[in-house]
Amino acid sequence: MSKIAIVFWSGTGNTETMANAVEAGAKEAGAEVTRFSPADFTEDKVADFDAIAFGCPAMGAEVLEESEVDPMFTALEQASVLTGKKVGLFGSYGWGDGEWMRNWEERCRQAGADLIYEGVICNEAPDAAATEACKKLGTDLSH
Repeated sequence: MSKIAIVFWSGTGNTETMANAVEAGAKEAGAEVTRFSPADFTEDKVADFDAIAFGCPAMGAEVLEESEVDPMFTALEQASVLTGKKVGLFGSYGWGDGEWMRNWEERCRQAGADLIYEGVICNEAPDAAATEACKKLGTDLSH
């Protein structure tokens, strides 16, 4: 059984809805899932999981949330614990064109993560297509 961590921050509930779909997909695929807030996910926890789904909405000028998500992710990068780790990204946005996700994907690649595919993004609340994409992300992280 795969062990999946879902680490996310949600301001309006849209990214939490996406996290719920990732969790549903992972559990349907038989994975054991543990959810974390970014404040509770530290570099020493990475090795406990086969894969990690990170979720964060676009903030400000299309950046990661700056008080919890970015500091947590920066600590993981600096500790070099993402090398070879299967990772998936997801999040919602209300403006822009997804630049925050492209930047986050690049950070994952530079950290050596095994980014399974482009991040799942949606404008505002996830529609049926985004929900299915999140479920697929959970399923794919489980294999």
